[in-house]
Amino acid sequence: MKFNFVEGEILLIDKPLEWTSFDVIGAIRPAIRKICRSKTIKIGHAGTLDPMATGLLIICTGPFTKRINEFQDMAKEYTGRIRLGATTPSFDLETEVDQTFPVEGIKENDIARSVNRLVGTYLQVPPNFSAVKVDGKRAYKLARKDKDIAIAPRKVSVFDFDITDYRDQEVYFRIVCSKGTYIRSIARDLGILLGCGGYLTALRRTRTGNFHVNNAISIVELREILSKEIK
Repeated sequence: MKFNFVEGEILLIDKPLEWTSFDVIGAIRPAIRKICRSKTIKIGHAGTLDPMATGLLIICTGPFTKRINEFQDMAKEYTGRIRLGATTPSFDLETEVDQTFPVEGIKENDIARSVNRLVGTYLQVPPNFSAVKVDGKRAYKLARKDKDIAIAPRKVSVFDFDITDYRDQEVYFRIVCSKGTYIRSIARDLGILLGCGGYLTALRRTRTGNFHVNNAISIVELREILSKEIK
């Protein structure tokens, strides 16, 4: 496999768990610069994935970095799990459970009705533990200092929200949504609608536009390929 990073490449990476999107860039940037013999070649990603998420991350190099906004605007598909009966401040596993609720009376039909209410275009409030800026500062930095935060709701669209399984208090799902949609906020909203709380326990981006994670390679594989090109 040969790359021409200077003229532009689109790399599909399967981001591993606990890596930030910038960790991925940092892991491959030195090798790409060495191959290109350039310290100024542009490298960027099209759409941040949280550290607790895995899946498709699009990396662009050279002139193709100009297409990043185009890729970010594409619809995204995710699969994952939402745990019912509890909440966390971050709406996922980044923070500890702060409240618990009974779930004995919740049936699959109740979940299906609530899910249907979350399909469409509506105003969504992003998580406090997010990269959204509040008064010029990242919300997650303020949240970690227990600061009071008021994040303005944003218009998002959920095109598809399918429940693929429900067991052991966890809702397994597939979602197709617009740019800027926080799946963690959907987990929170589902818990609110059901009256039992909910938070995200797993998330995987499977598709962006026509780019699919099945065609992506791991960061380990890419680094091995880059190492061979350097030699």
